[in-house]
Amino acid sequence: MDKKINTAMGGLKISGGVIVKIAELAAMEIKGVSTAGNHLETAENPLLIANRFISPIRVSLKGEAAEINVNIIVVEGHKAVRVAESAQRSVKSAVQNMTGIAVSKVNVKIAGIRANGEAVQ
Repeated sequence: MDKKINTAMGGLKISGGVIVKIAELAAMEIKGVSTAGNHLETAENPLLIANRFISPIRVSLKGEAAEINVNIIVVEGHKAVRVAESAQRSVKSAVQNMTGIAVSKVNVKIAGIRANGEAVQ
Protein backbone atom coordinates (compact mmCIF):
# COMPACT_ATOMS: atom_id res chain seq x y z
CA MET A 1 0.00 0.00 0.00
CA ASP A 2 1.85 3.04 -1.26
CA LYS A 3 0.39 6.51 -1.62
CA LYS A 4 1.17 8.41 -4.81
CA ILE A 5 1.06 12.21 -4.73
CA ASN A 6 1.44 14.43 -7.77
CA THR A 7 3.16 17.78 -7.34
CA ALA A 8 4.10 20.56 -9.72
CA MET A 9 7.63 19.12 -9.90
CA GLY A 10 6.61 15.49 -10.44
CA GLY A 11 5.30 12.53 -8.52
CA LEU A 12 5.96 11.38 -4.97
CA LYS A 13 5.39 7.93 -3.55
CA ILE A 14 5.11 7.33 0.19
CA SER A 15 5.49 3.74 1.33
CA GLY A 16 2.86 2.31 3.64
CA GLY A 17 5.70 1.19 5.89
CA VAL A 18 6.76 4.81 6.33
CA ILE A 19 3.25 5.79 7.41
CA VAL A 20 3.22 2.89 9.89
CA LYS A 21 6.59 3.95 11.34
CA ILE A 22 5.50 7.60 11.68
CA ALA A 23 2.34 6.48 13.49
CA GLU A 24 4.32 4.15 15.75
CA LEU A 25 6.84 6.84 16.71
CA ALA A 26 4.03 9.29 17.42
CA ALA A 27 2.23 6.80 19.68
CA MET A 28 5.47 5.97 21.51
CA GLU A 29 5.88 9.64 22.48
CA ILE A 30 2.78 9.46 24.67
CA LYS A 31 3.37 9.03 28.40
CA GLY A 32 1.62 5.86 29.53
CA VAL A 33 2.08 3.90 26.28
CA SER A 34 4.22 0.82 26.87
CA THR A 35 7.19 0.32 24.56
CA ALA A 36 9.53 -2.60 23.95
CA GLY A 37 12.87 -1.20 22.87
CA ASN A 38 12.26 0.98 19.83
CA HIS A 39 8.76 -0.41 19.09
CA LEU A 40 5.32 -0.27 20.63
CA GLU A 41 4.81 -3.23 22.91
CA THR A 42 2.41 -5.77 21.41
CA ALA A 43 -0.07 -8.02 23.16
CA GLU A 44 1.24 -10.99 21.21
CA ASN A 45 4.76 -12.27 21.69
CA PRO A 46 6.48 -11.41 18.39
CA LEU A 47 8.91 -14.31 18.87
CA LEU A 48 6.01 -16.72 18.56
CA ILE A 49 5.03 -15.33 15.18
CA ALA A 50 7.67 -16.75 12.84
CA ASN A 51 10.49 -14.86 14.61
CA ARG A 52 9.50 -11.53 13.10
CA PHE A 53 8.06 -8.34 14.53
CA ILE A 54 4.37 -7.83 13.87
CA SER A 55 3.42 -4.16 14.00
CA PRO A 56 0.53 -3.16 16.24
CA ILE A 57 -0.38 -0.56 13.61
CA ARG A 58 -2.44 -1.04 10.47
CA VAL A 59 -2.92 1.63 7.81
CA SER A 60 -5.49 1.53 5.03
CA LEU A 61 -6.16 4.16 2.41
CA LYS A 62 -9.80 5.04 1.80
CA GLY A 63 -9.90 7.34 -1.20
CA GLU A 64 -7.57 10.26 -0.47
CA ALA A 65 -7.43 9.71 3.31
CA ALA A 66 -5.72 7.21 5.57
CA GLU A 67 -7.45 5.24 8.31
CA ILE A 68 -5.06 4.08 11.03
CA ASN A 69 -5.63 1.36 13.63
CA VAL A 70 -3.29 1.33 16.62
CA ASN A 71 -3.10 -1.32 19.36
CA ILE A 72 -1.45 -0.09 22.54
CA ILE A 73 -0.60 -1.45 25.97
CA VAL A 74 -1.13 1.12 28.72
CA VAL A 75 1.26 1.35 31.65
CA GLU A 76 -0.38 0.75 35.02
CA GLY A 77 -1.22 3.95 36.88
CA HIS A 78 -2.17 5.93 33.75
CA LYS A 79 -5.74 6.68 32.74
CA ALA A 80 -6.31 4.44 29.73
CA VAL A 81 -8.85 6.71 28.02
CA ARG A 82 -6.58 9.76 28.29
CA VAL A 83 -3.60 7.80 26.99
CA ALA A 84 -5.66 6.53 24.03
CA GLU A 85 -7.01 10.01 23.20
CA SER A 86 -3.50 11.48 23.35
CA ALA A 87 -2.26 8.70 21.05
CA GLN A 88 -5.07 9.46 18.58
CA ARG A 89 -4.17 13.15 18.42
CA SER A 90 -0.43 12.48 18.19
CA VAL A 91 -0.72 9.88 15.42
CA LYS A 92 -3.12 11.97 13.32
CA SER A 93 -1.01 15.10 13.64
CA ALA A 94 2.31 13.38 12.90
CA VAL A 95 1.08 11.50 9.82
CA GLN A 96 -0.66 14.54 8.34
CA ASN A 97 2.25 16.91 9.04
CA MET A 98 5.00 14.59 7.80
CA THR A 99 3.28 13.14 4.72
CA GLY A 100 0.59 15.61 3.71
CA ILE A 101 -1.89 12.73 3.64
CA ALA A 102 -5.22 13.42 5.34
CA VAL A 103 -6.08 11.06 8.19
CA SER A 104 -9.81 10.37 8.46
CA LYS A 105 -9.70 8.14 11.55
CA VAL A 106 -7.29 6.89 14.18
CA ASN A 107 -8.83 3.93 15.98
CA VAL A 108 -6.99 3.03 19.19
CA LYS A 109 -7.51 -0.35 20.83
CA ILE A 110 -6.23 -0.80 24.37
CA ALA A 111 -4.86 -4.31 24.02
CA GLY A 112 -3.59 -4.68 27.58
CA ILE A 113 -2.17 -3.13 30.71
CA ARG A 114 1.51 -3.27 31.68
CA ALA A 115 1.46 -4.18 35.38
CA ASN A 116 4.40 -5.18 37.59
CA GLY A 117 6.74 -5.95 34.74
CA GLU A 118 4.34 -7.99 32.60
CA ALA A 119 1.52 -7.22 30.21
CA VAL A 120 -1.96 -8.27 31.28
CA GLN A 121 -4.39 -8.78 28.42
